[in-house]
Amino acid sequence: MASDSRSKRDPGGCYTFSSRPRLVENRPRNREPPSEENPASYGNIMHDRRVVRGNTYAQRTVPVPAVRTSVPLARRGAETQRRYEANRKRVTAWLGPSTPEPVPGRRHIDVQTERYLEELSGVIELSDTQCQTDDFLDRPASPLFVPAQTGQDAATQVEEGDLFDFDREVQPLLEVLVGKTVEQSLLEVLEEEELAGLRAQQRAFRELRSIEEVEVQRLQEAERRRKEENERRVAQQREALEREREVAEKIAARAFSRQYLASLVPTTFTSLRSDGFFYDPVEDDVRTNFMPWLTEQVNERLVKKAAARRLLDDIIYEVAKKRLPMTETEGQSKD
Repeated sequence: MASDSRSKRDPGGCYTFSSRPRLVENRPRNREPPSEENPASYGNIMHDRRVVRGNTYAQRTVPVPAVRTSVPLARRGAETQRRYEANRKRVTAWLGPSTPEPVPGRRHIDVQTERYLEELSGVIELSDTQCQTDDFLDRPASPLFVPAQTGQDAATQVEEGDLFDFDREVQPLLEVLVGKTVEQSLLEVLEEEELAGLRAQQRAFRELRSIEEVEVQRLQEAERRRKEENERRVAQQREALEREREVAEKIAARAFSRQYLASLVPTTFTSLRSDGFFYDPVEDDVRTNFMPWLTEQVNERLVKKAAARRLLDDIIYEVAKKRLPMTETEGQSKD
């Protein structure tokens, strides 16, 4: 907020300063660097509106600039941001490239970059300069401003006791003060009693609530035990039904297996016996050992008998063959 200066003189003879509030126009945060188009302007204090010139006791009215309300706040903020960015770019271009911003967690510090090291100290070099001024000329003090008198003066003499009788008029004041004090005290006492009653009710309520909480916990625990017992009984009944079902299935399976195996066992044993899986050891020994040996011995004897018969036949044939010529010779001789 800025203010328009206004000086006036009070009846006591002193000057006072007052300011009329007004809105400040949006200005760029950074000033534009001087250029040929915008040369640097240096303000003159004599042209400042806040400096009073001329008659100091006359009121000076300064026109208040109209507040621009037609531009929305968002647009004004955007224009301010755009002007700030433009000014920052202009200042950056005028000053040249600068060091980039530090990464988060670090900061820039000044580092000695000259070729030769030099001692850095905080001592500021000072130099004395003198200037001779003119002698001070005394000037008489300015007379106090006395405004011209207007109207007529009037006075009224008031004697002691004419306006206020303390002994008579202090009684209502004391009655009011004492009554207010007593009333406030009674209100405080009633409030304390009410607070004590509220605290007693709160204690009774807390006790009742604690008792109810204990009862609720007991009921919850009983309900939990009842629920667990019910679940356990249901689980036991389910297990008993499962066992009964398994027993019934086993009995049915056993009966079916007996009925199925009643005719299967004899047939199986008969087929196994016919296939030679069930045999008599003596019979098997006779069949596998004795009968092949007996057959072999019989074959050998038969072969020997056949050979003897062939040999006998050959002998008979030779004898018959030899006797045949003799028989023929005997017959011729008989003839």
